Amino acid sequence: MPVTLDLDSLPALATGFALLGSGGGGGTTMLELVLRDSPDWPITLHDVDELDPDLPVLGAAFVGSTILLGERLPGTAPFARLIAAAERWLGYRVPVVCSLEGGGLNGLASFTLAGERIIVDADLTGRAVPALDQMSLLVDGVPNIIVTCDTGAGGVALVETDRALDIERIVRAATVQAGGAGGMVFAGFTVGSLREHAIVGNAAHALRLGKAFLGAETGPLDHLAGTLGGRLLAEGRITAIEIDERDPHVTVFGIEGSAGEVHRLVARSESLALMTDGRLEAAAPDLVVVLDAISRDILEVPSLSMGRYVAVMQLDGPAWWSHSTERLRHVVPSVYGLDELDGLS
Repeated sequence: MPVTLDLDSLPALATGFALLGSGGGGGTTMLELVLRDSPDWPITLHDVDELDPDLPVLGAAFVGSTILLGERLPGTAPFARLIAAAERWLGYRVPVVCSLEGGGLNGLASFTLAGERIIVDADLTGRAVPALDQMSLLVDGVPNIIVTCDTGAGGVALVETDRALDIERIVRAATVQAGGAGGMVFAGFTVGSLREHAIVGNAAHALRLGKAFLGAETGPLDHLAGTLGGRLLAEGRITAIEIDERDPHVTVFGIEGSAGEVHRLVARSESLALMTDGRLEAAAPDLVVVLDAISRDILEVPSLSMGRYVAVMQLDGPAWWSHSTERLRHVVPSVYGLDELDGLS
């Protein structure tokens, strides 16, 4: 059955997607503000099984620096030119929209198109991920995917390729030319493709997580983690921040535990793993969520700073990634060169 969401659902939905960001994906505040003023509420969210499997679908997301997006706000129709270019190439209108990234602000991106498209509850990651070639349709090798993206000054680039890495490299280069942030659209697939090759029901999952978090956020941290179906892994103060010698994009945060434990949080643009006294406790594709232990704010990796008192929780990651070894190898820490952190995967 379709799910009807009213405006009062937005805070819980955004909170759930923030949790699914696992420390990445960008803050949801910008799109929350956009959606609060939307005339399209209530919004209907459709399950993939309710729709004709032959219906064409597109996915929309922001790409690049989420910090720049906050400083240079997108217009009222950030995906319009990209969708128009994709539809011209395909030769038909695409009536259905899904999310591309199921964590952080992009979890909300499809809802900005509610007035003109059918929204289906599916996305291509189930959590925040750093690379475009990690999109589930590309991981499973679904053919005929096209991608459009901003190039700056009103320009649009279109990529059609069977090599997923081309999409990652070309879209990134175009986004740099566009000023470091912009929009992106995937198209050329159907509802039937999503049934097999996407993470389905993730928005409903985010809504449940968000409601549970908001209902328990002021209680004990271990109770909050348990309410979310997860575990409290660490509580303490950040006492060290080190850049990994092998990869300058990897940061290791030392956390002095409240009972004297030594925790090490390993992060890239998302939190990837947590170790306690040298023992691996959690690793991607599971979610490693960091909160401000006092305010209970859900923290992104750039917000982690010396002296901050934090709590770290583990939540189950999307089961889709664990269905095969081929899928799993695209999201475990070794894909970032951190082979020693794959022990729990």
